[in-house]
Amino acid sequence: MEFIILIVVLFAVMWFVNHRKQRTVGEMRNTLAPGDEVMTGSGLFATVVSADGDVLVLETSPGVEQRWARAAVLRKVGPVLVEPAAAEAAAEAGAPAWGWSDNDDPDADPDIDEFEVPDDVSSLDPGGSEDPKP
Repeated sequence: MEFIILIVVLFAVMWFVNHRKQRTVGEMRNTLAPGDEVMTGSGLFATVVSADGDVLVLETSPGVEQRWARAAVLRKVGPVLVEPAAAEAAAEAGAPAWGWSDNDDPDADPDIDEFEVPDDVSSLDPGGSEDPKP
């Protein structure tokens, strides 16, 4: 008898926690507004451009807009934070602190080392990686 009561209490607690989480996520989805940074359930990060009923227009990159169901949004995320030193360096270089500008040329950066992509795996160093399969 005690075992059955314990199982019922456990299921009641699980139901309460799940219901509370669903209610919180539902409230967040209903308050989405243009300019909010969001992440969808599939892991896509985007900015809300417009919200009309159950349809959101999300901007995934500058100028690229897609229609998504409001229910696809998993959570709001904050803007990408940049280290203060990186922000200062970007400002000195004339680039925005949040990323590359349209006129930046990554090939002109002297800090980027050149590397070669091998044509086949024969030139790769086999050391350090063991085959986990017997």
